[in-house]
Amino acid sequence: MESAREASEAPTPAGPGDLLDASTDAAAILSEDGVVIGWTRQAEALLGRAAPDVVGRSAAELVAMPRDPARVAAVAERCRAGMGWSGVVSLRHGDRRALDADLRVSASFRVGETECFLVSARERSHRRAVGQSVLDGFLTRSPVGMAVMDLELRYVWLNDTLERLGGVPREQRLGRRLSELLPGLQAVALEKLMRKVLKTGVPVTDHEYLGWSWADPHRRRAYSTSFFPLEGADGCVTGVCYMVQDVTERWTARQLLSLVNEAGTRVGTTLDVMRTAQELADFCVPRFADFVIVDLLEPVLSTEGHGTWLTDAGPPPDRPVMRRAGMTSVREGCPEAVARVGDTVDFVPPPYGANLLIDGEPILIPVLDGADELWTSEQPERAANIEAFGLHSLISVPLRARNTALGLATFVRSLNPVSFQPDDVLLARELVARAALCVDNARRYTREHTAAVTLQRSLLPHALVGGTALEVASSYLPADPTDGVGGDWFDVIPLSGARVGLVVGDVVGHGIAAAASMGRLRTAVQTLADMEMPPDELLAHLDDLVLRLSAERTDDTAAPQGSTGFLGATCMYAVYDPVTRRCTMARAGHPPPVVVSPDGRVSYPEPPAGPPLGLGGMAFEAAEIELPENSLIGLYTNGLIGGADQDMEHGMALLGEALAGSHADLDVLCASAVRRLVPVPQSDDIALLLARTHALGPDRVVSWDVPADPAAVADVRARATRQVEAWGLADLATTSELIVSELVTNAVRYATPPIRLRLLCDARLTCEVADASSTAPRLRHARITDEGGRGLFLVAQLAHRWGARYTADGKIIWAEQEIP
Repeated sequence: MESAREASEAPTPAGPGDLLDASTDAAAILSEDGVVIGWTRQAEALLGRAAPDVVGRSAAELVAMPRDPARVAAVAERCRAGMGWSGVVSLRHGDRRALDADLRVSASFRVGETECFLVSARERSHRRAVGQSVLDGFLTRSPVGMAVMDLELRYVWLNDTLERLGGVPREQRLGRRLSELLPGLQAVALEKLMRKVLKTGVPVTDHEYLGWSWADPHRRRAYSTSFFPLEGADGCVTGVCYMVQDVTERWTARQLLSLVNEAGTRVGTTLDVMRTAQELADFCVPRFADFVIVDLLEPVLSTEGHGTWLTDAGPPPDRPVMRRAGMTSVREGCPEAVARVGDTVDFVPPPYGANLLIDGEPILIPVLDGADELWTSEQPERAANIEAFGLHSLISVPLRARNTALGLATFVRSLNPVSFQPDDVLLARELVARAALCVDNARRYTREHTAAVTLQRSLLPHALVGGTALEVASSYLPADPTDGVGGDWFDVIPLSGARVGLVVGDVVGHGIAAAASMGRLRTAVQTLADMEMPPDELLAHLDDLVLRLSAERTDDTAAPQGSTGFLGATCMYAVYDPVTRRCTMARAGHPPPVVVSPDGRVSYPEPPAGPPLGLGGMAFEAAEIELPENSLIGLYTNGLIGGADQDMEHGMALLGEALAGSHADLDVLCASAVRRLVPVPQSDDIALLLARTHALGPDRVVSWDVPADPAAVADVRARATRQVEAWGLADLATTSELIVSELVTNAVRYATPPIRLRLLCDARLTCEVADASSTAPRLRHARITDEGGRGLFLVAQLAHRWGARYTADGKIIWAEQEIP
């Protein structure tokens, strides 16, 4: 025992005695045989036994019950497994009385060769009646308001803190009920809770409610109250005790957070500047104020600038021009007494002026009783309205976002008698900050959307001309503004030989990037069409272009974050020949066209469905159909037939029904079909291109076979001249003679038979020379000393335009002249 004490008193390392004495529980160390080898001062105090009387003796003498070896062995096994054991044990005090203790055996360890166990104990607590000494001591000095009520809920005792919180002297409270001191439903509700506690014996904790401060009747306070029953020595309930805390700051912070979070869901639901401002006004009335106005600077609404003076030279104006964007009032007639929504205003409370918008700090005017000082004689009408409508308290907060001044929000109270307090300024600032971000987002979106729409409109054709071959009409419906502009496009391209090209396409995605890509593809289609490429070859070249554009976007390190390098598109290209009444078409991942015959039958010719543009590695195929005169052919994008149910076949059937059986004006038919299929804005652009076919009569087309003999050129030239004069185009006879002579001579000299000359009189006079050679002529400028080489140059000078196109059997050289 002495050696154990010496070891415990050694300064390094600390012994078990020091460690155990540091605990607040009684503790002892027992050997595996149940012998006490360590005893703390707390154990001496608990059992009234000194260490010399206990150490070295069996712990069984300390337990006031028979020893159970099996139970002891089970506890030892749990401790060795690291789980420990706890339970209630009756211990024997030094004066021979028994006491119940919460006992815990928490660890198993070794001291040398001996296995030991750490045991701690604490006397079990018993419910005791609250004595007057405790009330006068601890409870009186408690920072929490406390009171004791009897079974009739009359005050028996209260501490000084509750007296200060309530503001009612102790003498007036004792012997009276809460409902007698605080009339109203709140006192009745509190007494109802106390009766429930008395009846059930179950405490009620942290019950919050709002009440008026006795010290300041015009300011509401938040309180947290807890109730629990009091018991006498016999266990019977003798009363109820309640504790009260002023939690106004916590409640205010929670309400502020809740209100700001709710504002996040109510304000900024759309990307419309005016609507966002009105949502702020609607949300704050009557939650926060009785009258709210939101004024925005003119540049914010015009989307022409940033709405700020921070980047402009020169001082700001004293009275910045703003426009009323939102206004709400609880008092009927109040909004009509001031500027209406949309009117120009200059409301900034003097003497703050424009500095209020620049500095960004809100102003608080708790009491508007000095109207003559704030609104001078220059604004007598405004001062009169303030008095007439009882406006008595005001907060003005600038709307600022991203270092940009946007406008001013003003909150006023009239029916609510409570004036604004500094805490209300914090709430107003948070609400306006959120609304300002929404306004700025809406402003930026509106500006970018306007730019995108302007770009898209400028890239689409302004007028469609189908010549005498086609009567054309189109309808374009942009996507819902919240989804951004898309990349749908359409075009009608005049080609040689009175032919006309029809094209409809759709670029994947929305926004300015999609509109710009659409413009590049439309230009590429026009260029490739002017090169007289057949539809399948045109789509193949367009596919290569899309692949190159996608590679550029992938390699562009300056591309916006989150943008994809893939540029996908679909396209449908068709060429109609009014002479043969045949239409050649090819498509790249695009829906098939719809054809309505003159008798009203609807069909959906399906050329081979090539892959969308931008995938590469797959070929495109063309198909040819014959269209009777006055047939109707429609090309469209998938947005028109997708609909809400995304059933393409159903949408195509509806489109056919809308176009069949109607012989109305083509523009009216096109617009009515779009309205029928798309009654409400969709998330995708919609384009519809309609064309009614016409045929070029045999009296407007003549052709001759040309022998491969230079001597035959004169005869063919004479025939052509007579035909041009027969069409009443004598003014073009001479130039036509020269063009025919040059083209036919070149074909006879350099091309492969058979050779054929064709003249077409349509919107232009066209001369075509066809041969079986695939070699196209090349325009070159002859030198002064050259004897030849000027023929094709003369043709280019005399004709409006000229070119060559390849056919399955060879090529055609053509030249067009404008008809006077």
